[in-house]
Amino acid sequence: MSLWIMVVLTSLGSYGLKLAGVSLPQSVLNHPRVQRTAYLLPPAMLTALIVTGLFDANGHYGVDWPVLAGVGAGAIAMRFKASLVTVFIVAIVTCAVLQLIV
Repeated sequence: MSLWIMVVLTSLGSYGLKLAGVSLPQSVLNHPRVQRTAYLLPPAMLTALIVTGLFDANGHYGVDWPVLAGVGAGAIAMRFKASLVTVFIVAIVTCAVLQLIV
């Protein structure tokens, strides 16, 4: 499958999900299962980004200890129920400071 076909299909799927979220009735959005799933999506997305970022194009594990420290700092911030943006900033700043030191 062509790269552009995958990009277009992914874009259409993302738009469809966003449209579904806006057009669903409030009774569906307030359902406990939907609320629980929406609460767990940001950590799942962050985990997916981290896992895909830890491997290079050849499938080799490519991480050093500052990156692991940044991931750990982000995980601690997430444990203290920080917002997703705060989690990213904590992880990025931790990793950047340790990269400068090394």
